[in-house]
Amino acid sequence: MSALAELQNRLAYNFRDENLLRLALTHPSIAHESGKEIQHNQRLEFLGDSVLGLVLSQKLFEKFPDADEGALTKSRAKLVNATALAEHARKLNLGAHLILSRGEENSGGRDRASALADAFEALLGAIFLDGGFDAVREFILREFQNEIAELNLSGGIENPKGELQELL
Repeated sequence: MSALAELQNRLAYNFRDENLLRLALTHPSIAHESGKEIQHNQRLEFLGDSVLGLVLSQKLFEKFPDADEGALTKSRAKLVNATALAEHARKLNLGAHLILSRGEENSGGRDRASALADAFEALLGAIFLDGGFDAVREFILREFQNEIAELNLSGGIENPKGELQELL
C-alpha cells in the first residue's frame, strides 16, 4: 500500500484527484529552497481555513442557540487555534507525509506546530475541492466530534490578544 493510500485510509476519505492531496502536503519551503515557481499548500490553507470556520460556526450556532456572538466566537477560537489544529494533524500523522525542503526537514519541520496546522487546513481545502462541501463538512465534524461534544460556554479562553482587544 502506498503512503498516500495509507493516509487516505486514516482520513476515511479517498481523493479522486491525488494531486490535490500532494499539494496540500507540500510545504512552502520547497519553493523557497528551489528558487522556482513550485506550487505549495498556502492557497489550499486559505481555502481550508474558511471552510473550517464556516462548518464549525454553523455547528456551534446550532449547539448553543442562546449564545451571543462573542461566546460563539470564543468557542470557535478554542477549536481552530494553531495548537488544536496541529494536534489534529498529529492524530492523522500528517507530518510523516509532508513534502519539505531539506532545510525544513533538518530543522524539525515535520513536527512543527505551524507546519502541521497549515497542512491540516490545506487538507481541508483539498477535500473541499475534490469532494465538495458535504464531503469536507462530514470530515470536519468527524474530526472535531469529541471537542464539540466537550465544549461548553463557561470559562475563559486562552486568547490574551482577543481578550485585550475586547477590553480595549
